[in-house]
Amino acid sequence: MSLIGQTIDDFKVTAYQQGEYKDITKQSLLGKWSIVFFYPADFSFVCPTELEALQSLHDQFKAANAEVYSVSEDTEFVHQAWASASPKIGQIEYPMLADPAGKLARMFGVLDESAGQALRGAFIIDPDGVIQSETINNMGIGR
Repeated sequence: MSLIGQTIDDFKVTAYQQGEYKDITKQSLLGKWSIVFFYPADFSFVCPTELEALQSLHDQFKAANAEVYSVSEDTEFVHQAWASASPKIGQIEYPMLADPAGKLARMFGVLDESAGQALRGAFIIDPDGVIQSETINNMGIGR
């Protein structure tokens, strides 16, 4: 079932961003375009290449009044450990959302319950919180 045209629900998660923890809510996404980018797990083979590619375009997203939010089922502490262990992940400027309970992944329909991980999903949300684009790939298919 497509989420196109649906308004995102209220939520609150913790993010790791450039050495700090911060709360991200639905309100955080409103007023600008948002790219919510799900991936299976930190410390994996394909995921860092995707997150690095988004970082390489981050200035262009910001110039277009858009923010990137990466999401996995890892905790904010695991995001921080990954950023500390990987120089390229350590350069990421956008928020890395922690969704260990799977609330966001369920809300967006990308949680693989048996694996406890998110499928590779990308959602574009307009400034009013309405989903305008969705792409979902299986875990083994990098983007």
